[in-house]
Amino acid sequence: MSVSHVTAPTQFVEVDGVRYAYRRWGKKGTTPLFFIQHFRGGMDHWDPLMTDGLAEGREVILYNGRGIASSSGAPRNRFEDMADDIASVIRALGIEKVDIVGFSIGGFQAQEVALRHPELVRKLLLLGTGPRGGDPWIDPGMAEIAPKPVHNAEDFLFLFFGRSEQARKAGLEFWERRHQRKDADPLSSPEVAAAQWDGYQAYMVPIGGDKPYEHLKAIKQPTLVVNGIEDIMISTVNSFYLGQNIPDSQVILYPDAGHGSHFQYPERFLKHAIQFLDE
Repeated sequence: MSVSHVTAPTQFVEVDGVRYAYRRWGKKGTTPLFFIQHFRGGMDHWDPLMTDGLAEGREVILYNGRGIASSSGAPRNRFEDMADDIASVIRALGIEKVDIVGFSIGGFQAQEVALRHPELVRKLLLLGTGPRGGDPWIDPGMAEIAPKPVHNAEDFLFLFFGRSEQARKAGLEFWERRHQRKDADPLSSPEVAAAQWDGYQAYMVPIGGDKPYEHLKAIKQPTLVVNGIEDIMISTVNSFYLGQNIPDSQVILYPDAGHGSHFQYPERFLKHAIQFLDE
C-alpha cells in the first residue's frame, strides 16, 4: 500500500531532549519539501490534496515544532528560536537541503531559517504571510474567533476563505478533506497559542527605520509568495512587501480568496507550486 497524507506514520526525532513529531513520505531521492504550519496548527491542518499532490514528485515532510500538538517540550515564543529548532531537526534527519513551505506564522519561521541557516534552504514558498515589521492590520472579528480553543467549519471559513458562495463551497470541501485521518494529532495547548501570539507581536515591531524591509534582501533563495486578494489574518499588502524586497521572488494573488488561498484553490496552487519547484 502506498503511503499518503492520511496513512503516513507519525515519527519522532529527538534533539536536545525534545521529541519533534513529523511525517515523511513521497518520492525519495529528491529535495524534501518541509512544511511549517500556521498559528496553533499541526500536521493535520494541511490539505491532503495539496500534500499528496506535491508528494508525487518529491518527498514531503510535515512537522510539529517544540510543544506543538504531539511534539514535546515548552513552546517557543520567538520565531528566531523556532527557526533554529527547524534547522536542528533538518540536520538530525540527515538532510543537506530542503525546500520550505511556510504558511502564516510558518512563513515568518521559513524566512528566519533562510536568513539564519541559508545553507539548508534551496527554495521558499511563503503562503499567507509577510515580513518582520509588516502591516499589522487584522480584521476585528479575529479577536473573537482566533482565540477559541476549538475551531469549527464556520470559524475556518471566516478566517481562511473568501466570502462568495463558491469560496464557501471550496472551504467546506477543504474541511472535509482535512478530517480524513483517523489517528489525528492532539490539538495544540493554550500555552502554544500564548507563546506564538507573543512571538507574532514581537515580530510585527518595525525595524530598519526608513528601510524596514532591507533585511529581506539577504534572502537569496528563489521565493514564491502566494496569498488571497483579501487576507484578513496577515494583510495582503504584506505579500507585496515580500515580493518587492526578496531579490528572486514572485507574487501570486488568488481572486475571491483570503488567508488560506492555497486551500481554496488547491489544484491551481499545485500547478503554480510544481512549476516553481521544477524551474
